[in-house]
Amino acid sequence: MFFFTVSYGQEYRVHKIDIEGNKRTRTAFLKRLAFVKEGTVLDSTKIASDIRRLKLLPSVANATYKLESIDDGKYYLTYIIEENFAIIPGLNIFTDNNGEFAYRISVFDFNFLGRNQIIGGFYSKDIFDSYGAFWEAPNLFTRKLGIGVNYQNLVSQEPVFFDNDSDVNYKFDYRAFEIKLQYEPNFHNRLELGLNIDSEYYGFLEGDLPTGIPEKLSANKVSVIGEYEYNNIDIDYQYQKGFRSILTYRFVTGNKGENNLLRNFFIGRNDFEYFKRVGSKGNWANRLRLAYASNDETPFAPFAVDNQLNIRGAGNTIDRGTAAIVINTEYRHTLYEKGWFVLQGNAFVDTGSWRTPGGDLGELFDGSTIKFHPGLGIRFIHKRIFNAVFRLDYGYGLGNDASNGIVFGIGQYF
Repeated sequence: MFFFTVSYGQEYRVHKIDIEGNKRTRTAFLKRLAFVKEGTVLDSTKIASDIRRLKLLPSVANATYKLESIDDGKYYLTYIIEENFAIIPGLNIFTDNNGEFAYRISVFDFNFLGRNQIIGGFYSKDIFDSYGAFWEAPNLFTRKLGIGVNYQNLVSQEPVFFDNDSDVNYKFDYRAFEIKLQYEPNFHNRLELGLNIDSEYYGFLEGDLPTGIPEKLSANKVSVIGEYEYNNIDIDYQYQKGFRSILTYRFVTGNKGENNLLRNFFIGRNDFEYFKRVGSKGNWANRLRLAYASNDETPFAPFAVDNQLNIRGAGNTIDRGTAAIVINTEYRHTLYEKGWFVLQGNAFVDTGSWRTPGGDLGELFDGSTIKFHPGLGIRFIHKRIFNAVFRLDYGYGLGNDASNGIVFGIGQYF
């Protein structure tokens, strides 16, 4: 590691920058993204910042650098890239809320045009048909400014829970167009601000419908959406260390609906994540999720208790809430590693509590809604394909009315 800025009155400068190892990712894009420029004073902290930023790109599996002295205080800087395969097909097989076979297929290119733009879409069959299309170009306009656009048509059978302990199934039809600006002032901070225009429809399917609850509800909404991410994560293949915070929020401001159950509201969620290396093969991963919605009376609550979202082994959408506190902690250990292949085991604890519709925030702390699920899992990882982690977890619930089950998917759980 070189720690140069000024020594005995002489400045060491970066005379030339080169990129090696990139095949599909454009050299001009990587140079534009890098903080260090040709002709600038040599500073190892800025080079280290560039290396960390390059590792966060979907197209980069690993990055290093080398410095070569030319003459008279000039240096030749080379960033050495180990590229990821970034065109990723996806297949997720699961059971729907009726216990029947369901699936989701997708394909995404995380290095579109060699500029780490994201383009792709999905189709799912979960009782009903759903699909979506996405395009994100985080560095389209400048090194710091980009755009994202997506359209989704999501149709599902959603259980809704009422005070009389009756469970009612609705057909939920959600169609939304979203556009957002993305701004990255530096390598640790990222902001998004956008507009979401959607229509929602709930149609009664089955169950004991309480008096006063309509069979059909619909609303057209305009929402201001945003996200702020602080990211100080350092990645070394399957290992991570550092801290990340992701705050997402939504102001539903233009609701035109036929029922107050789908009225205007605010929804916010903050994920705090902390990763620590343990020895040469271990990784301790933690996530604290805080969520709050102002529409606290509606039974159509936004935060679900679900296998794929927060509590492994809990089941598919077994409950809903208008506020939530969720803690996920797990220890990941590399059991076998050779070349591109990694076999990783993990032990985890998922726990959380929810505020029920119409309830107060005290429910988050009094233990009445708590879920507690320890468990074990295994990961099959390809080190040179972006997000190529096949995970299989078994969560076992403790306490009254607890459930257990197997959960699998693509990518680490968090």
